[in-house]
Amino acid sequence: MKKIVTIQDISCYGKCSLTVALPIISAMGVEAAIIPTAVLSTHTMFSRFTFKDLSDQIEPISEHWQEEGLKFDALYTGYLGSFEQIDLMKQFFADFGEGALKFVDPAMGDNGKLYPAFDEAFAKHMATLCAKADIIDPNLTEACFMLGTEYKEDGSYDEAYIKDILVKLTDLGAKTAILTGVSLAPDKLGAMGYDSQSGEFFSYFNEKIPAKYHGTGDVFSSALLAALVLGKKREKAIEIAADFTRESIVLTEADAEKPWYGVNFEQAIPYLLEKLK
Repeated sequence: MKKIVTIQDISCYGKCSLTVALPIISAMGVEAAIIPTAVLSTHTMFSRFTFKDLSDQIEPISEHWQEEGLKFDALYTGYLGSFEQIDLMKQFFADFGEGALKFVDPAMGDNGKLYPAFDEAFAKHMATLCAKADIIDPNLTEACFMLGTEYKEDGSYDEAYIKDILVKLTDLGAKTAILTGVSLAPDKLGAMGYDSQSGEFFSYFNEKIPAKYHGTGDVFSSALLAALVLGKKREKAIEIAADFTRESIVLTEADAEKPWYGVNFEQAIPYLLEKLK
């Protein structure tokens, strides 16, 4: 069985980070190991939450795993809460990266703004971790802050703008960059990527739904990486992840309770498994 280790926080309630990554990766038939970087009572979109930093546990876990001779097919980082955690992930990549796909989702902002805990210096430091990755998949906000590039809203940029950002992202050091949440037409939303080794651009778009939910980036990243580890070609893996994310939003919009804090990805898992066939 293929194995992915994902390193990010766990919000006990709220459908993001590890509570999204673990079930999606597992449902797709890939073994999921985890290193929680922090434990929160809820994710940070709630007005009040508890927070316990687990940075001091990362090195001991890593050392134990090395003693056990553990190997992984992919290393997957999501939300990291400090400069220290970014540096710990660089060392983790060095320790476990041989033969493994290194995947970074630099989760730190959206809609033109960084999350409250972060600043521009943090974004620049995150770029140094992205430099160590095989694949990164920031959204446009995260990409612009890492590059120091002007952020543009949907409808105010063109394909040339997106391609320029993608090339600059790979100039940081990542072999492949995928920008999520890209819209080049009013009724379409998807992802566009660039493979620096082949010089190839690629993309996938589906119908745009006028709704925004927390955690959709985690849904996309987890499904994308698991599909890649299972041997799906890059374009097919992006299609699977994008359509699964969209279906999760559709089901959430149809839910009478309209859970604002996350998407009903659980109900979309049968759809995901059909897409995998």
